[in-house]
Amino acid sequence: MKMNPSITKTAVCLAAVVLMAFGTATTTVKAATALTGQIALRPLTTSEIATYGLTGVYETSGGLSAVGVGQPAYLEALVNIAIPASSTVTVTWVLTNKPIGSVAVLGTSPLGINVPTYKMADRLTLKVASRILLRPDIAGEYTVAATITVAGIGTTNITQNISGSTYMGIQVCEFCHSGSASAENIYSTWTNTPHATFFTLAIDGLESSHYNKSCISCHTVGYDTNALAVNGGFDDIATQLGWTFPTVLTNGNWAAMPTALQDLANIQCENCHGPGSEHAYSFGNTNLFNWPRIGISYGAGDCGQCHDDTPNHIKNAEWNNSMHAITTSIPTGPTRNNCVRCHTAPGFIGYLAGSTTTNTAYEAITCQACHNPHDASNPYELRTALNYTLPDGTAVTNAGAGGFCMECHHSRDGAATNNVVNYAIGAATWAGGSSFGPHDNPQGDMIEGVNAITYGQAIPSTAHQYVLTNTCVDCHMQTVASTDPAFLKAGGHTFEMSYSVVANGVTNIVDKVDVCVQCHGPITSFNFPVEDYDGNGIVEGVQTEIQHLLDHLTTLLPNTNGVVDGLVKSPSVTTNWAPAYLKAAYNWQFVNNDGSKGIHNVPFAVGLLKASINDLTGDANNDGIPDWWQIYYFGSITNVNAAPNADPAGDGVPNWLKYSMGLVPTAAGVVLPNGVVWADGKALINSATNTVQIYTAAEVTFNTKVGVSYQIQSISSLGGGWQNVGGPIAGTGNAVSYLTPTRNNVQQFYRVAHTP
Repeated sequence: MKMNPSITKTAVCLAAVVLMAFGTATTTVKAATALTGQIALRPLTTSEIATYGLTGVYETSGGLSAVGVGQPAYLEALVNIAIPASSTVTVTWVLTNKPIGSVAVLGTSPLGINVPTYKMADRLTLKVASRILLRPDIAGEYTVAATITVAGIGTTNITQNISGSTYMGIQVCEFCHSGSASAENIYSTWTNTPHATFFTLAIDGLESSHYNKSCISCHTVGYDTNALAVNGGFDDIATQLGWTFPTVLTNGNWAAMPTALQDLANIQCENCHGPGSEHAYSFGNTNLFNWPRIGISYGAGDCGQCHDDTPNHIKNAEWNNSMHAITTSIPTGPTRNNCVRCHTAPGFIGYLAGSTTTNTAYEAITCQACHNPHDASNPYELRTALNYTLPDGTAVTNAGAGGFCMECHHSRDGAATNNVVNYAIGAATWAGGSSFGPHDNPQGDMIEGVNAITYGQAIPSTAHQYVLTNTCVDCHMQTVASTDPAFLKAGGHTFEMSYSVVANGVTNIVDKVDVCVQCHGPITSFNFPVEDYDGNGIVEGVQTEIQHLLDHLTTLLPNTNGVVDGLVKSPSVTTNWAPAYLKAAYNWQFVNNDGSKGIHNVPFAVGLLKASINDLTGDANNDGIPDWWQIYYFGSITNVNAAPNADPAGDGVPNWLKYSMGLVPTAAGVVLPNGVVWADGKALINSATNTVQIYTAAEVTFNTKVGVSYQIQSISSLGGGWQNVGGPIAGTGNAVSYLTPTRNNVQQFYRVAHTP
């Protein structure tokens, strides 16, 4: 029997008590860790139907738990992708609960083995073990159970509740969700969104000249022409009333439409939450089985049922290729309340809403994370205004839409100076504890040129923050034509600035520089030459130059043993590092974790790294030990205990050696049996009592050409005769490095002769 959605508002809350008898509660057994079994309600989009060659008539789905009577619920059992293919996996499906009078049974899923699970993040960790299909035949509650057994691993029992419902239309939703019946008023703000009026405008010819009947399945409620899907959807009521799509798009078409159809038109609540009869009739009874009996999804598939229809509707296809789609699940779970605010969709939404209850369940950074379909108060239906105050207190008002990106893409750990100070004493640096550095994504701070260790200097910034109206968005969401090789791979909702191209079995990374050439000229890569920032005499690509500065800085920082070893490394900071090391390490993380290798703000990145290097290598009295180290431990560089050969701890280890080893000079160390050897110029101290000898050498380097012979020569004083050092060296076209002892020489001069 078809339900007419023009039900009166006063009947909405009836029959809740009667429906309590329809549901039978079940207990879900958690899957074993190695098995990680779960049931997913799989979305199905128009693009997927084409991509995976699903021939025949397929109905799209948002993957919601509220399903229209006669419409498909695509269910799949997922298991750990690490389970070997050789392991036997069996899945037994059972429909354990259904409404009185239902004759529905579980059927074969039409999705083939070539169709992966929907979520991009799930594809990295899970695989499909089995699929099944359920079409609710009457309104009520259904429970599908699956027993998953993996040979040698174990068995898990899991369930999925589904509400088979009919469509009610916007008036029924409005009754409670306009602020009455203790429900939040989201109806009023929804009416100002483009979703609320798209069909209204389009049918009057105000959206597109080619709008036609094939478009309205996404712009009306419950549109499904399958003979089984008789559930009060737009197509059902249109058939009852004899309404047909107008032949001419013109003003007045909407006004002439029957009220019952208007109530089911436009993109409204039930498009995104599923049919609402079960929810409406049981409203207020929160103890009812499977309450609230409506779909509430943070998954991208809910939006994808309409926004994934390439090449015209590409938002989901782009997003699928973004890092947001596969954000890691590590920062989720019961102990990660302070992490999920930026790492999951529900966590971010709850944080912005000021929720006192944190949802720590994993979900990627989906459409719903950024966009609020209930409210168009902010541009692009973003969940908050575009201005943002960075953790150091900098109010950002010039970032345009990029200001929204900064809600997460900033230094999590507060102001830079406070972070360094608090970390050293174990005090809190952010809401989640005491951790060092700016965290993973300080792009907002970087592009604004703030919140780093500047050593009191005025470090310049790029003009990006001023010339880009929407900062991050102007570049990372640039429009890409469908004919461009970067289509769906860069720009748009991929947020990517580079993409991969495979040619002859080789994968190459291509930078999408279209937006850059408008100011920077005909560049083809972000790594374009600008200046010799690292001072090696060669002007290389700007990203290469900054990487060299990053590497140089790490050679001045302690290793995991606390020793400054002069090697390139990824610094592992500890609380007992000297302040100068902590400051430099903060700037290293700031530039490195930004991820652009300076492109976001080249002058600021270069300035920070150079200032850090200079601070660690500053030596006003030229005694071989940085001034900061002597001042930190001895108060001034002129203190007698600060001298390189001084031994304030009395352990035989001089200051210069303790500095190079990352040791505290005032703390006594272990005295070796034969003492400690160190060099003072060319004189060897304690040489009579030590078997270790320290010598000096000279390294001669020069470029060569093929076909040319080279001879290194030396002389102790100019004016005498040059002596050959070693034998002739044949040129190869590469540079040559030659090392020769100098320990027996007071002084020595070198030259390289060549023939021809």
